[in-house]
Amino acid sequence: MSTLSISDLAVEHELAQVAETFRFILDITPTNVEECRAAFLDGTTSNPQFSYRPLEDDPDVIVETLDAIPDDVEDKALAHLLAAKRREFQLQLGMLRARGTAEFLPLSVELYGGVDTSLRERAEQILEQIAVPVADGTVRIDASQFAELAELELEHYRAIDPDIGVHVQVRPDVTGVMVEGHELLVGTATSIHPDRVYALLQHEVGTHLLTHVNGSYQPLKLLATGLAGHEETQEGLAVLAEFLVGGLSAFRLRQLAARVIAVDRMLNGVSFADIHQSLVVYGFSPHSAFTTTMRVCRSGGVTKDAIYLRGLLDLLDHLAHGGTLEHLWLGKMSLDDLPVIDELVARGGLVGPRILPRYLDAPTTASRLERAVHLTDFAQLTEGVT
Repeated sequence: MSTLSISDLAVEHELAQVAETFRFILDITPTNVEECRAAFLDGTTSNPQFSYRPLEDDPDVIVETLDAIPDDVEDKALAHLLAAKRREFQLQLGMLRARGTAEFLPLSVELYGGVDTSLRERAEQILEQIAVPVADGTVRIDASQFAELAELELEHYRAIDPDIGVHVQVRPDVTGVMVEGHELLVGTATSIHPDRVYALLQHEVGTHLLTHVNGSYQPLKLLATGLAGHEETQEGLAVLAEFLVGGLSAFRLRQLAARVIAVDRMLNGVSFADIHQSLVVYGFSPHSAFTTTMRVCRSGGVTKDAIYLRGLLDLLDHLAHGGTLEHLWLGKMSLDDLPVIDELVARGGLVGPRILPRYLDAPTTASRLERAVHLTDFAQLTEGVT
């Protein structure tokens, strides 16, 4: 039984229920990406006009629900976490209200941050130092095949806990592969190089879905959907998982760097077409460059894509200074919240993870993790990866 009071947990549970009333990333992602890609690449338009799904719930109604939840929490550690989550909800709901307007981007910067000089220079360094991979013509894995492989991966965890309650769904209104709550969503146009499949499974299933499951068993239910600012650490952990299973390819690392460059240029007012062209100059195919450009320009400008590389850098710095991954498996949280999480664990306010990533038991994981801790050159992350 948790050492947190019933009244405090009741407030936390109400906030956790708010997180389940809207699907933020889906709601800010275009539904007509493939149509816009075709029109852009054949020269029909230089400024794609994206369409978005209708919002299932009125943001104003959700705000009213949020405002009705009391904020008088006795436990200071929990009060800190909940106050930050309230602010994150307010930013997300404000962004949904402002979708497609000039008011959207400043809220995105407040939510996800921007790109500082250090991060931009690191991204440029990666793009300059890591050679453009040569296309090998390998037959790629399509959406239905990847979904089947994801189900097989989930079977490993269902054997440990049959009640994990996660699902895989192939959808035409999704771009690429993403996790929303307890679902792994695979876009119908998804095409993945076979050498990237296992790494992507560990990114999405072994990190995002697994931490959702572990969080759902915690007394604090927000650890399933995520504490405020969790996404940066989640993405850093997920990219680290790709490295630990030997699947962080040169293309993938360059892709993460390109996302930083695209966000930086979007923030500086560069047009969609010019952002796209700059990525092509860096060696990305027009098709791939369109996806990256779309991701940062959608809904009025999303700075989220800068967090993948920044999250990885912060996590490597955490490890280099003696930090561990142990408590990051309890649920979805930010590195900044670890002192509070450590305190709650010590007080019995949280429980241990129900399941751990299967790759942690692999014989090569410990040596790869040690290698990451003592990293001196980012190119080392892609050594031995095809």
